[in-house]
Amino acid sequence: MDAPGNISWVITATALVLLMTPGVAFFYGGLVKAKSVVSMMMMSFGSIGLVAVLWVLFGYSMSSVENPGQFAGNPFADFGLTALSSGEGSNVALLGVAYGATFAIITVALISGAIADRAKFGSWLIFAGVFATVGYFPVAAWVWGKGWIMNLGSTLFGADSGIAVIDYAGGTAVHINAGAAALALALVLGKRIGFQKGILKPHNVPLTLLGAALLWFGWFGFNAGSAFTADGNAGLAWVNTTAATAAAVIGWLVTEKIRDGHATSLGAASGVVAGLVAITPAAGSLRPVTSIILGVVAGVLCALAVSLKYRFGYDDSLDVVGVHLVGGLVGTIGIGFLAADTGLFFGGGVKQLVVQTVIALIALVFAGLVTLVIGLILKATLGWRVSEEAEVGGIDLAVHGETAYETLGGARVVTEVKA
Repeated sequence: MDAPGNISWVITATALVLLMTPGVAFFYGGLVKAKSVVSMMMMSFGSIGLVAVLWVLFGYSMSSVENPGQFAGNPFADFGLTALSSGEGSNVALLGVAYGATFAIITVALISGAIADRAKFGSWLIFAGVFATVGYFPVAAWVWGKGWIMNLGSTLFGADSGIAVIDYAGGTAVHINAGAAALALALVLGKRIGFQKGILKPHNVPLTLLGAALLWFGWFGFNAGSAFTADGNAGLAWVNTTAATAAAVIGWLVTEKIRDGHATSLGAASGVVAGLVAITPAAGSLRPVTSIILGVVAGVLCALAVSLKYRFGYDDSLDVVGVHLVGGLVGTIGIGFLAADTGLFFGGGVKQLVVQTVIALIALVFAGLVTLVIGLILKATLGWRVSEEAEVGGIDLAVHGETAYETLGGARVVTEVKA
C-alpha cells in the first residue's frame, strides 16, 4: 500500500465509504413518513459522530488481536492512536485506521432502519456506542484483525486443506451483523402504531433513489477499496460489484411484477442495495458471470424476504432484515457454491460451503444475542419508545424541535403536532 498510486486509491476509497452513511440517511429518510425524516437521518449522522470518536479512542485497538484465540484486542493497547500517530511510517498506517472507521460507522447506521418512527434519539445513541464496542469491534477483529474465525477452515478440515474463510469486504462483520441486530432491536421495541401492510408508505421516493445512487457510488470504495491496491484485484471487485448489483435489480423487479403486478422504483432501489450487500463478501472470489447469478438470487430472495415481517409480526420498519441480513447470508453462503477455486459448483466440494455457512450463523447468533441484551437493558432503564403522542403527531418536532419541510407543508405538520 506504500506506493503513491495505492495510497491515493485508499484515500479515495475511504472517502467513498464515508459517503455511504449519508447515502443511508437519504435512503432511509425517503422511506419514512414526512414527520419522521429528521429523526431518521439524525440516527445516521449521530452514528458518524459517535462511532468515529470511539474508533479513534479504542475501537481500532480492539479490532486487532495478538493471537487468534482472543475475543478482541486490548482497547488500551493504543488508546487514542497515540503510538500509531507518532511512530515511523504512521501516515501510511493511519490510512488503515481511517478506512476501518468508515466500516464501523455504516454498520451501526444500518441498524437504525429497523426502529424508524418510534425510537428515542438518546437511547439510540447509547445503543450505538455500546453495540459498536461489544458487537462490532470484536467481530471486526475476528474477520480482519487475525481473529479466530478466519482460521475456521484449518480448524475444521486441517491446515493443509486449502480452505480459508472468505469475506472480502464485510458480509459477516457488516451486513449479517447489522441485519441480525436489526431483527433483535425490532423485537425489543415492538410495532409502530398503525403497523399494517400497505399503510405505511414512503413519503419521498426520489429521496430514496438518491440514497440508493449514493450507496452504489460509495460501494466501489467498500468493495474495490478492500483490495488496498490499485490493481487487478480492485478491478475484479469493481466489475463484480456492478454485475451483481445490476442483476439484483432485475431479479427484484421481475419478482415484484409477478407477485404484485408492478415493477416499482422502490423495488429498483431496494434491488440495488440487495445486490451490493450480497456481492460484498464475494467480490474477490467470484467471476463476473457468477456474480450475475449471485445478484439475481439475492434480488429474488430479498424481494420475497421483505414480506416476512407481516407474516411473523415483527416491525422491521425499513427492511434491514430482509435486505441486509438475507442479502448478507446469500452472499456469504453463496461463496460456498460459486467461489472460482473452491466452490461446490466448480469442483471444490462442500468444505468451503460448510465454512461459509458456519461463520454466517456465528455472526448472526452473536449479533442477535448481543443486541437483545443491550436493547432489553435500555428498555428497562431509559426506555426506547417516544410517547404515543409524539409518534402519531410527529417525532421530528417532538424530539428534535424541527421539521423536514418548513416551506412545503411544514406548517401543516406543526399544526398536527400541536393539535
